[in-house]
Amino acid sequence: MEKVILTGDRPTGRLHIGHYVGSLRRRVELQNSGEFDKIFIMIADAQALTDNFDNPEKVRQNILEVALDYLAVGLDPEKSTLFVQSQVPELTELTFYYMNLVTVSRVQRNPTVKAEIQLRNFEASIPVGFFCYPISQASDITAFRATVVPVGEDQEPMLEQCREIVHKFNSVYGETLTMPEIMLPDTKAAMRLPGTDGKAKMSKSLGNCIYLADDAKTVKQKVMNMYTDPQHLKVSDPGHIEGNTVFTYLDVFCRPEHFEKYWPDYKNLDEVKEHYKRGGLGDVKVKKFLLNVMEEELAPIRARRHEFEQNLDYVYDVLKKGCETARERAAETMKDVRHAMRIDYFETDDMLREQKEKYGQN
Repeated sequence: MEKVILTGDRPTGRLHIGHYVGSLRRRVELQNSGEFDKIFIMIADAQALTDNFDNPEKVRQNILEVALDYLAVGLDPEKSTLFVQSQVPELTELTFYYMNLVTVSRVQRNPTVKAEIQLRNFEASIPVGFFCYPISQASDITAFRATVVPVGEDQEPMLEQCREIVHKFNSVYGETLTMPEIMLPDTKAAMRLPGTDGKAKMSKSLGNCIYLADDAKTVKQKVMNMYTDPQHLKVSDPGHIEGNTVFTYLDVFCRPEHFEKYWPDYKNLDEVKEHYKRGGLGDVKVKKFLLNVMEEELAPIRARRHEFEQNLDYVYDVLKKGCETARERAAETMKDVRHAMRIDYFETDDMLREQKEKYGQN
């Protein structure tokens, strides 16, 4: 069996370092590992429209922005198929069929759906399209016969619902769909980054993101204004590591070799933490070190993004070709699905022959 990955992002804005740490960096590693036969990376514009239906321009304007971020971090169109969800209509057809296999109460019990509804204050006014997005995700995954879906722990309920749909379909119509497996983050470095203001989630709407497209001056400003320990008023005060955003980011981005290069006073991050906790180490010094560490990571991404910005025709062509490839793959799956459901009426003359036999016609 082919080893296939399906993953993606909603194009509601440029991607930030939370996306990079949580998924993009891992995708590049998987892409370059050579372990997978096919990798499909989807810009989920149709899903984004479920709660941005009144602002399609917002979604439209961010298609190329997300594609630029993908290419900038190292996703390679020669190794991964980058495509736009709405340009593969087979996904909508498959979603429609899957809706018959899932009850309303089952979707309501999905913890991820509950959390998303509360986050968006939908309450009783839930758009049906948004309510059904776990079913749409199952369509995305199965249309490409994904065997592996890399997700964060918060998305586990979504994949579990997909697996239920696959099981139900195969039980009713015969073995047709591929059962996907979940791939959870395997390191602490893939944890969800908090916002620069210390809020639990990095969010475009809260303005607490560091974007992959941010220039060096903007990154510096955001890092130097980052939330630390509100009780650490003077350099001599003992500081707290827990809940301190600067140290959370250092846990993710810092490597041992950074100390010799940028802060030779310390051998490793543990020494810095101990000094900070006992007092005598100011936030500014720690932030300056973090800035150097992050710039080492972000500068090459920023440079590559700038190069691709100068060649938007290429980026556009990458997506167009990716959509063609994705649609071919989804069409193959739909052919099998229609056959299993016995709705491929005109692919063969079986239906006509059966009816003729019924009415005694040769």
